[in-house]
Amino acid sequence: MESDRFICVREKVGETAQVVIIDMQDPTNPVRKPITADSAIMNPASKVIALKSGRTLQIFNIEMKSKMKAHNMPEDVVFWKWINLNTVALVTEGAVYHWGMEGDSAPAKMFDRHPNLAGCQIINYRVDHSLKWLVLVGISAQQNRVQGSMQLYSVERRVSQPIEGHAASFARFKLEGNTEPSNLFSFAVRPANATGNTGKLHIIEVGTPPQGNQPYPKKAIDVFFAPEAANDFPVAMQTSQKYGVVFMITKYGYVHVYDLETGTCIYMNRISSETIFVTAPYDATSGIMGVNRKGQVLSVSIDEDTIVPYISQTLGNAELALRFAVRNNLGGAEDLMGQRFNTLFSQGNYAEAAKVAASAPQGTLRTPQTIQKFQQVPTQPGQTAPLLQYFGILLDQGKLNKYESLELCRPVLVQGRKQLLEKWLKEEKLECSEELGDLVKPHDATMALSIYLRASVPAKVIQCFAETNQFQKIVLYAKKVGYTPDYIFILRQIMRTNPESGAAFAKMLVQDDEPLADINQIVDVFMEQNMVQQCTQFLLEALKNNRPSEGHLQTRLLEMNLLAAPQVADAILGNQMFSHYDRAHIAQLCEKSGLLQRALEHYTDLYDIKRAIVHTHLLNAEWVIQYFGALSVEDSMECLKAMLAHSIRTNLQIVVQVATKYHEQLGTENLIEMFESFKSFEGLYYFLGSIVNFSQDPEVHFKYIQAACKTNQVKEVERICRESNCYEPERVKNFLKEQKLTDQLPLIIVCDRFDFVHDLVLYLYRNNFAKYIEIYVQKVNPSRLPAVVGGLLDVDCSDDIIKSLIMTVRGSFSTDELVAELEKRNRLKLLLPWLEMRVHEGSTEPATHNALAKIYIDGNNNAERFLKENPFYDSRVVGRYCEKRDPHLACVAYERGLCDAELIKVCNENSLFKFEARYLVRRKEPALWAEVLDVENQYRRQMIDQVVQTALSETQDPDEISVTVKAFMTADLPNELIELLEKIVLDNSVFSEHRNLQNLLILTAIKADRTRVMEYINRLDNYDAPDIANIAIGNELYEEAFAIFKKFEVNTSAIQVLIDNIKNLDRAYEFAERCNEPGVWSSLAKAQLDNGMVKEAIDSYIKAEDPKDYKDVVRVASDLDKWEDIVRYLQMARKKARDGFVESELVFALAKTNRLADLEEFISGPNHASVQMVGDRCFEQGMYEAAKILYNNISNYGKLAITLVRLGQYQGAVEGARKANSTKTWKEVCFACVDHQEFRLAQVSGLHIVVHADELEELINYYQDRGYFDELITLLEAALGMDRAHMGMFTELAILYSKYKPSKMKEHLELFWSRVNIPKVLRAAEQAHLWHELVFLYDKYEEYDNAVVTMIQHPTEAWRESHFKDIITKVANIELYYRAIQFYLDYKPLLLNDLLLVLIPRMDHTRSVTYFRKVNHLQLVKPYLRAVQKLNNKTVNEALNELFIEDEDYTGLKTSIDAFDNFDNIGLAQRLEKHELIEFRRIAAYLYKGNNRWKQSVELCKKDRLFKDAMEYASESRSTDLAEELIAWFLEQKNHECFAACLYQCYDLLRPDVILELSWRHKIMDFAMPFMIQVIREYLGKVDKLQETEVQRSQEAESMEQQNRSLGIYPEAPLMLTAGPSGMNMGMQQQYAGSPSGGMPPGGPPGMGGAYQTPFGPPGAYYNSM
Repeated sequence: MESDRFICVREKVGETAQVVIIDMQDPTNPVRKPITADSAIMNPASKVIALKSGRTLQIFNIEMKSKMKAHNMPEDVVFWKWINLNTVALVTEGAVYHWGMEGDSAPAKMFDRHPNLAGCQIINYRVDHSLKWLVLVGISAQQNRVQGSMQLYSVERRVSQPIEGHAASFARFKLEGNTEPSNLFSFAVRPANATGNTGKLHIIEVGTPPQGNQPYPKKAIDVFFAPEAANDFPVAMQTSQKYGVVFMITKYGYVHVYDLETGTCIYMNRISSETIFVTAPYDATSGIMGVNRKGQVLSVSIDEDTIVPYISQTLGNAELALRFAVRNNLGGAEDLMGQRFNTLFSQGNYAEAAKVAASAPQGTLRTPQTIQKFQQVPTQPGQTAPLLQYFGILLDQGKLNKYESLELCRPVLVQGRKQLLEKWLKEEKLECSEELGDLVKPHDATMALSIYLRASVPAKVIQCFAETNQFQKIVLYAKKVGYTPDYIFILRQIMRTNPESGAAFAKMLVQDDEPLADINQIVDVFMEQNMVQQCTQFLLEALKNNRPSEGHLQTRLLEMNLLAAPQVADAILGNQMFSHYDRAHIAQLCEKSGLLQRALEHYTDLYDIKRAIVHTHLLNAEWVIQYFGALSVEDSMECLKAMLAHSIRTNLQIVVQVATKYHEQLGTENLIEMFESFKSFEGLYYFLGSIVNFSQDPEVHFKYIQAACKTNQVKEVERICRESNCYEPERVKNFLKEQKLTDQLPLIIVCDRFDFVHDLVLYLYRNNFAKYIEIYVQKVNPSRLPAVVGGLLDVDCSDDIIKSLIMTVRGSFSTDELVAELEKRNRLKLLLPWLEMRVHEGSTEPATHNALAKIYIDGNNNAERFLKENPFYDSRVVGRYCEKRDPHLACVAYERGLCDAELIKVCNENSLFKFEARYLVRRKEPALWAEVLDVENQYRRQMIDQVVQTALSETQDPDEISVTVKAFMTADLPNELIELLEKIVLDNSVFSEHRNLQNLLILTAIKADRTRVMEYINRLDNYDAPDIANIAIGNELYEEAFAIFKKFEVNTSAIQVLIDNIKNLDRAYEFAERCNEPGVWSSLAKAQLDNGMVKEAIDSYIKAEDPKDYKDVVRVASDLDKWEDIVRYLQMARKKARDGFVESELVFALAKTNRLADLEEFISGPNHASVQMVGDRCFEQGMYEAAKILYNNISNYGKLAITLVRLGQYQGAVEGARKANSTKTWKEVCFACVDHQEFRLAQVSGLHIVVHADELEELINYYQDRGYFDELITLLEAALGMDRAHMGMFTELAILYSKYKPSKMKEHLELFWSRVNIPKVLRAAEQAHLWHELVFLYDKYEEYDNAVVTMIQHPTEAWRESHFKDIITKVANIELYYRAIQFYLDYKPLLLNDLLLVLIPRMDHTRSVTYFRKVNHLQLVKPYLRAVQKLNNKTVNEALNELFIEDEDYTGLKTSIDAFDNFDNIGLAQRLEKHELIEFRRIAAYLYKGNNRWKQSVELCKKDRLFKDAMEYASESRSTDLAEELIAWFLEQKNHECFAACLYQCYDLLRPDVILELSWRHKIMDFAMPFMIQVIREYLGKVDKLQETEVQRSQEAESMEQQNRSLGIYPEAPLMLTAGPSGMNMGMQQQYAGSPSGGMPPGGPPGMGGAYQTPFGPPGAYYNSM
């Protein structure tokens, strides 16, 4: 802990080290970071950490996550700490270094360590504020005591001084009278030769005292240590700069507080039962903070409220209390200071008295009374006035207070020495106040403003700003201080003098979201000055947020500009700044101002809109179009109709534009209907022309065509007929026919596009428009020639005309269509000349040649030759044409065009299978083969026969053969395929020796006919034997496969067939004997091994000399216990390969055959055996002798020890475990020894186990389960003395004691409670009912609640009075207090008050008193009630009062109710007024008086004849009626003496006339005469004083009137503006009150130019000053 900001802890969690950083400003969120360093310290103020790992030092910035510096020290650092924010001190065995955090500098050596610190543990290192004095502190153990050694070093002198001391610190302290603080060094020591429990605290000044300072006198103060802490010594020291005290902490947790100035011990007490090992200054309280060994964070500080009374009263040191209070400005010494001041003042020592008053703590003597005292002292000639001396001392010390500042400034201003005030204000020597500003203002307004600002007097500050024309500062200042002045009044003042500044000021008032003044009033101010432009600017700024609440202001802004400057209003409306004004009103004003556009924007009534909208020549056309977008559909249509009705010529264009833009919303049908209603085809044409290109509505297109025709726009009709796809063709065609246009092109286009060619030809031919037919087919659409020709044929047109027309058309048209048209009418020959001409011209068009083919076929004109030779016709078309006429010609045509499907169909239908078979073989198309070989094909058999008999025998192409065979295979026709292949392979064809065909034949036989496979194998020689054999195996033809392998001498495969498939090992053995090949023997051996024939298999392996299957051999042989055979095999295998597995298995086999001598000889020589593994196997199978040999060979002492245990050799096992030093081994040995009751050896082993906490529980359970409790306890007791003894051992021993030896548990816990796991032991103690030990543990574990509960529940064994009272104060659950009270009532009632006194600080006294009242034991706890009555608790007070009444102790009751008022006064009074003792009834009257029940109080006094009390209470009531009633009662009782006494007592309450009347009526004037004399004297005095005041007022009025006359001011008649003739004062008030908005117009009275002014300023100024 380097400061009070951070606590840095390095801890280890498991094997991971981490640093925990606790920010004391946020202690609940510690930061944890893993580190590898062995030390970490936090910077005192920032999140910078220094880390040390060995000799490596690093500084990290945690927030920036970066390394700042690093350095490797040449020697080990034994201590280090931050000495300020930027420097780390490093202490090594030989020197001290300072390492700065900034830059890249290395640690700088400061000094070498002194020899007196050799062998010391360094515990601290301190520096002074200037880093010129350094001290190193260390401790060492010598002669059974801790000796402290220090080395004080001066940087300037470079010298060291060894000092004996334990703790030290530096401080800066300013002595009285010194100008600079002294540099003090304090250190504490407990020397070896000290007498008793004492030590020394030394305080000295180091270095040369500052110039002008008195040296600090050295101090050597005795330090007394507590008797119970005989070996205590200082361990830490901190100095509080604020209070000037030294905090010293000792090893035993005591704190000593010493005054730096006098060296007096102020306080000593123990604050911790544990050692506080680290401390730091605590800036928050100017105290110290420390951490003890329990991890508790403690703080010690000075209580400012009680320290001075404590020093004065408890210590009895009034002088120190006074000095401490003065030095630290603390309360508590007021009486002492007052006595000293009065003494000096009465002695005439005014200078010293002034010093005392000036230095009084908290300014207790700096009061107006003190100033008044100094003012009353006369000034001696030639001497400075005492008051000025007093002020001079105050100014030297610091700042004057309010009263002092006023009294000092009055004479200074009278003398005209303002510069002194300026100087004091700059030096902040004066306390600024409103009164001081008022005092200065007549002399200097600027200085007064400065004072008002400092004194925070907003009204006066703003007034000064206004008077000095600093208007811009008013708003800023008012916002800053949160003051709200009358801004409207200020604005009117500014407007009168400077309108521009006024406008700027008005803008400042509304620049925030919430305006500072009412905008309406601000606008009124502007309009009073007729400042429309400025008002407009202001409102634009003020209303920029467009709030709904400002609608009336928006209306007002627009109205004033529409009337005065319409263009400005238009601009405002155009910017759309406002939306909450009165739109209807503004719309009317806009229309009157000629702003029709703005009027329309605001009108909502259709009548108004129609009235304005028709004047389109005054409106922007684009705006009008946009405007219609905001209208409803109905309103828009009405407006459009109104515009057309008003002037169709003027408004047509804009109506068309509106209709064009909004036709979707308005409805195209409605718009068309509107235009037609006004017979405006021109408008309809332009409207529809603008939308027709985007519309899909047939009606729109038709109406557009109709309008274009009406307006004679034929070209547009032609365009729309050509381009549009939306009109209804039939309707348009009929319309165009009816119109009979001069140009028939639109009709031609429509008929052409929509296939009305036939109707067109009929219409044109019949109406003598033949030329348009030629134009149509020649120029418009030649492709329509076939349809035109068809139409002409239908109207019986001449063939010559048709031929001529066909011959003249040169454009592109469909020959197929032309042929079809003629073919439908059986006139195809009509085209022969044209077709031959086309062929002659070189045309290759298929349609042309198709037509020629059809003509030749029909005419039987050498058609087959044409079909075979002509390359241009379409085979499908011509073939389909021939199918019914000549199937052969159709096949020719289909074959030429590769029309497979058509050819197959024709062949099947006409039984042309031979043609089909040849075509299929030549075609070589797998898909076509698949189709014809499909099972669904009813002609498949006929086709296959023709393929086998004719087509394949004719071909010599291997590809054709290949494709055909594949097709049969794909079609899954094995029998047919065999038939086919036999034809090819066995009939001595050119393909007989083809390898693939032979393979295919055999494979097909395997699949389809197995009886023929062996025949094919023997007859054929050119096939792939291995592959065929494997396929045969796959099809379970094992003999055939064996035959193939044997024929081709593949012996390994052959024997594999015998073994795996035929499964005849005898035949296999015979085959192997015949072949005698290693590979064959290996295969046989593997099969024999798999069948469990181990010996035979091993023989075969040996013959094959094959060791590769050694793992399988070993596995199978070991399963069958054939260990001798395994040895033979492995010896063979070892010769072939030196494998670790082989040798390991050989070793194990030797062990299994008990050939231990061979085993030992083998492992002694070079080998690759895994001895460890083999040993484990031997151990697991109980071959312990072999395992012993093996473990001993590899020095595995752990396993060797366990093996020896199995062999019963326990001593050897322990020796082996010692060599192994393994926890597991020790456990095995220990448990075995326990089982065989070898407890001595078990203890030896157990001592090596219990040091491991994880193993302890298992060991204990093992002993306990077998009932060896004493031996277990002996083992753990022996283990406690070991170096590695841990908490688990102490804990488990405690638990064992609780179970088996309860008498020893208490002693064990007292010795080792800090080393046990308390929660675990708690449970054991509770289970064993060891209540005293349980309470002891709860106390140590700080579970005080459980400790108290245990004591209460088991008092006989667990309760001890002192212990119980000590613990009960620490409990967290307050409910236990009340359980404890009940316990004491039942168990120890006489000790109850002692318990209650301990519980006072945290007890709910109301609840406790209620409880005692309930159980009727209030009298028993009376001492407790008196002790807590100081808390003024209502329940406590009432309980005590009841006890006082019960004891008839009226004195105690009176004292109680006077001192403590928190009780039911009225209830107690009502109870007491009926008490039989008069003193209690007197107290009842007293209580009534205290609760303002004066009448009841007086009546009670009268009843008990307590006349004096009655008179006092009547006087205190201040009630005239009550006093007069008491006077009257005395007269009724004829008690004239009390009457006279009451007149004196209630003098100021009694009315003289009433007293005079009563005394006269009762004839006791003598008793009333003193009262009357006094009354008359007072009245005469009052009259004299009134007369004197009136004379003085008259004189002042006369003097003022003469002064006014001298200045030229004469009284005027009353103006009677509003209130009539009400006198001069009222007239003046009405004339000048308020601002220009009052009774007078802004320009002043009528007839006067400009604002009205008096010779002395604005109106009202002079009278206001009066």
